[in-house]
Amino acid sequence: MRIVITGGCGFLGRRVALKLTGDIADRATVARVIGPGTDAVFHLAAIVSGQAEADTDLGYRVNLDGTRAVLDACRALGTAPRLVFASSLAVYGGVLPSKIGDDTALTPQTSYGTQKAIGELLVNDYSRKDFVDGRALRLPTVVVRPGRPNRAASTFASSMIREPLAGQEAICPVSPDTVMALASPRRIVAGLVHALGIPGEAFGTSRSLQLPGFSVSVGEMAAALRRAGGEAAYARIRWQPDPQIQAIVSSWPPALATSRAEALGFGRDKGIDEVVAAFIADDLPLQKQLVA
Repeated sequence: MRIVITGGCGFLGRRVALKLTGDIADRATVARVIGPGTDAVFHLAAIVSGQAEADTDLGYRVNLDGTRAVLDACRALGTAPRLVFASSLAVYGGVLPSKIGDDTALTPQTSYGTQKAIGELLVNDYSRKDFVDGRALRLPTVVVRPGRPNRAASTFASSMIREPLAGQEAICPVSPDTVMALASPRRIVAGLVHALGIPGEAFGTSRSLQLPGFSVSVGEMAAALRRAGGEAAYARIRWQPDPQIQAIVSSWPPALATSRAEALGFGRDKGIDEVVAAFIADDLPLQKQLVA
């Protein structure tokens, strides 16, 4: 089986490639990569939320034009390859119910969320026309990401665990009572790969699916850091409110209704302590080398 992963050098892309043993908006480049013999595509390439908000043209070029290029390259094959599209909770926004699910109206409040919502609709339409066999997964915020902080509005959620455990200070720009829906890298990668194996007809009329996550407050995340790393690690968090980041994060749904995904075999993390322990086991040694 030949599988193409867009964004393969990114955080999730590298991990999906491991699990499975150019310019995304340049149609010629994409067509060369997604060529004859391609059986499946993981479309993970994207400009992150904060950067897409700051640079509107770049966000639309990569997150919308790039998605169109990938879909059209798949269509040109004439074989309806399976496609897994990484969407986001950012497709929701504004006044939300206590729990959001697959049937919650898409009301994004950011350019990134708008681009992901359009991408979902495109995946559904191309699947309806049998150009691709697509599935669009709405990912919870992924924690703990290894590496360095990026320009995503959610970057603090990983940073406030990652940096203190590696001996560095971290800035938290939101209040401790902010509640987020999270999932670990282990769980997200398992979900992306699991989605590839599900028959398209199992999704019914909607190829969009909310992946399971767990709800936790930022204060509870800090408490988990304290349990794992002690007082010294906890003291490395610097609470510096940023109204713009707070507004973006507060527009995201804090709780998820995911019975449909669970019926299709997708699992969830047990809680924040398990997630922190997974980061310590999987990534902390290399993280310490990175910042040394």
